[in-house]
Parts: sequence; C-alpha cells; structure tokens
Amino acid sequence: MKKLGVFLFLFLTVISAYGQKLLIQMDDSQTNHLKAYGIAYWQLEQGLTIEWLLNYKGGSFLIDDSPVTRQECQLREVAFFPVSTGDEAAIKQEIARDDVNSDVVKLEKAPKIAVYSPPNTLPWDDAVTLALTYAEIKYDKIWDKAVLDGKLKEYDWLHLHHEDFTGQYGKFYANFATAPWYVRQQAEYEAFATEMGFRSVSEEKKAVAERIRDYVGEGGFMFAMCSATDTYDIALASIGIDIAPPEFDGSPADQEANKKLKFGRTLAFQSFTLNMNAYEYEYSDIDIQPEEVQQRSLNQASDFFTLFEFSAKWDPVPTMLTQNHRKVIRGFLGQTTLYKKRFVKPNVLVMGEYEGRDEVKYLNGTFGKGTFTFYGGHDPEDFQHAVGDPPTDLSLHKNSPGYRLILNNILFPAAKKKKHKT
Repeated sequence: MKKLGVFLFLFLTVISAYGQKLLIQMDDSQTNHLKAYGIAYWQLEQGLTIEWLLNYKGGSFLIDDSPVTRQECQLREVAFFPVSTGDEAAIKQEIARDDVNSDVVKLEKAPKIAVYSPPNTLPWDDAVTLALTYAEIKYDKIWDKAVLDGKLKEYDWLHLHHEDFTGQYGKFYANFATAPWYVRQQAEYEAFATEMGFRSVSEEKKAVAERIRDYVGEGGFMFAMCSATDTYDIALASIGIDIAPPEFDGSPADQEANKKLKFGRTLAFQSFTLNMNAYEYEYSDIDIQPEEVQQRSLNQASDFFTLFEFSAKWDPVPTMLTQNHRKVIRGFLGQTTLYKKRFVKPNVLVMGEYEGRDEVKYLNGTFGKGTFTFYGGHDPEDFQHAVGDPPTDLSLHKNSPGYRLILNNILFPAAKKKKHKT
C-alpha cells in the first residue's frame, strides 16, 4: 500500500506539472520569435487547437502543455512559461476588460501552404520561403501549370513573391538581357506559353493571374510581396491589352494601353499609369521611383514604417496580421518597395505606412469570400537585396519584426471566424 501511495503521488505530480498550458510570449522576452510560429503550426499539425492572445505581450500563443511540447520548444530555442488554471483565468480576465485592447482567437487547423515559385533557380531568394524553412513549416511549391490546371483549390494559403505577372521578365532587360539565367528564363517561359496555347508569355501570365483571383474569390488566402503585388494588379487591369514592349514579346505595345486599363478587375490598386519603357526598371507609378529613392537618400538607418493599431475586439483580422513586438519597423527596398496611397482603392485597409507621406508598405483587402495581403519590398532583413546576393541567414534575425508580419499571414487562415462583440 505504501508503494502504491508513492506511485499515485508521483503520477499526480506529473499530471499537475504537465496538465495545464504553456504561454509562448511574443514580446521582448521571446528568444526566437520566428520559430515560435513554427511551434504554433506544429501544434496545429498534431490536431490540437491553440489560442492566439491578440495584443497580449506581443501577440502570444497559449498551447497545451506536455513533455513533448516542452522538449520541442527547447530544441527550437523558443521561450515558454508554464501557466496554471488560475493563471490562465487571470490572463483571460485581463484580456476581456473593455479598457484593454486585446482578445482571444482560436487557431484550429494547420493551413495547407503553397508557394508560387519557378521550377528553376533564379539569382535571388524568396523571403517567405526563407521564413517557412527557418520556422520549420511545411509548404509545397507550385507553378503556372498547376495554377492553370486548377490545383490551387487544394491549398488554404498561397504566396507570390518577386514575380512579374505582366510577362516582361521582371523588366531586367536593360541590365541582364544577355545574362545566362535571363536567356534561359525567357526561353523556358516562351516554350511553356506556346505549349499551353498562348500567343505570348504576357497572355499566359495574365491567365494565371485570373486563376489566382478566382482562388481568392472562392475563399482562398493570398499573400504577395515585392513585384508580385503591383504586377499582379497590372496584369488584371490589362487583360486583352498589349502592354509589353517588343523587347519582351516581339510585338509593339498598344500606345493607348493606359487609356484602356480596367481597374474594376484589380484587387488593391486603381488609376495608375504604366511605365512601358523596356529599359526602365519600373512597371508603373504605383511604386516609389528610383529617382525618388535617390532624392530621399533612403538607407537602413533612416528608413522606417509604422504599423497601425487596430481594435482587437472589433477588428480581429488586421490585429492578427499586425501582431508584433515592435510598431515601428525598419523599411527595406525591392523592385516594388511601397505603394503610393492615392492609388490604393478606398475599400482596401492600410496596415503599415510611412507617416507623413503618401506611402503604404502593408495592406489587406477582401475579394469575394477570400482575403489578400500585399507587403512591399523584397527581404525584411536585407535593405537592398541585389541580384546574385547570398540568401539571408535568419538564424541571425530570429526576432525580426519585419519577418513576423510574413508569419502572421501564414497562421491567419487557421483562425476560427468569430462574430463581433455586442
């Protein structure tokens, strides 16, 4: 009986130690913000629900406790704090207060992720792929054929990065027209367009853009960065219009193209004017122009944008997407660095901007049943990433506020839809 009593005592001690919750704080106490998202995703993969504590200590996660979970956090260098039933009740009581801008959102299912990525390596990297790999979150790579074949319906979340949906090969003609990677890319794209029955790469890319829009309209989540943002809307607005100079498709562009653009088809932007010079590294006036960058002497020490603060209880979507331990974040350049506010549609929500300027860095909107988020710039931890530069080592930036915005979007589809409070 004495041995049985000791066994029961030890058993109850173990249950007490591991039977509650773990709080993964996302404020400055967190040792690895980026891998913390991976822990959250890993929990969802195990079929467990977790709670995202919006605006609580940087947007913390409350997860089930177990020896395996503790070990996984330790292996990934993610800080955690055991939380008793009483502690959990106190936290949620504080969050529920009307004067506290916080709320609780349940995450229920690991979203299936697709990254739109070319089959052959190009001389630059994808920030989202880097983030997913570092955070240890699974994803599939897909490309044009999968999109045109209707495979997008198999995924909950789609990422587009540094892509040119106008069929102008990134407008790298002036500097890289004879580079082996550029020549190979053009030949491969042209061969595929022909195989699929299109007259040009531009037509093929616009068809892909339409399929992606259908995916969003049917309830998909789309996240895009850099030139995949403005070129996407440009492609939608110019369907049926030749906007590519002869250097790209062998035929002259329609000189009346700007008068024919159909902004009712676009997701985020309107009233913009195209740049149809093959030798200039810009697609339109949506983005800040190279001469403006020079005039402002933008550099890593002086370039910052500010995140908006939303009501967690009334606006959970933008609150989820802006969760961070910083509200002022270092800027970074890209082929598309930011968006002039005057070209952003009025129904699109600005989530990050350059204060005092007509410039937006981070936005979100809805189309049909789905959602899209655009994030300007190429790499949040490489101020001016150049063609051929080595990939960013995220182990050196494990608490990056800029990369956190990417990972917020990855978890967003897992959130249970909730009604506004009354």
